[in-house]
Amino acid sequence: MAERQPKRRTIEDLRRLVRSGRYAVKTHAVRHAIAEGFTERDIIAAVMFGRTLAVYPLDERMLILGYISLNRRIRIPLHVVLEYSETSFVDVVTAFIPANPHHVVSRARLAVLLKQCRYGVKAEVVGPERVLRTGTEG
Repeated sequence: MAERQPKRRTIEDLRRLVRSGRYAVKTHAVRHAIAEGFTERDIIAAVMFGRTLAVYPLDERMLILGYISLNRRIRIPLHVVLEYSETSFVDVVTAFIPANPHHVVSRARLAVLLKQCRYGVKAEVVGPERVLRTGTEG
């Protein structure tokens, strides 16, 4: 049986999907947004105007460094992890304000980031309508 080859995607490939509304912001990213005070709009701006910081081809994921603009002179870095295992769709797996924005996150650190985050809030952003649903876990 042949091994499945991971997909190769560029940031432009993923931006086209995001631009056309073919993405989902996953719960982990929403939890960080709630806890750290940024929005889905900030996440999308980071994807559209940021740069690729790392590509994890075996995981079919990409780490993007973008910025949250507070005004013309003040910008806060924002890391966004995209998963592109689906051909015609992209998942925003997580987004967070990094302590060291230009440091490339290792696969091991990325795994830890995705396993943590128990804010006690269950939330998700669904589809192109950008509906945010929240509630308590239980």
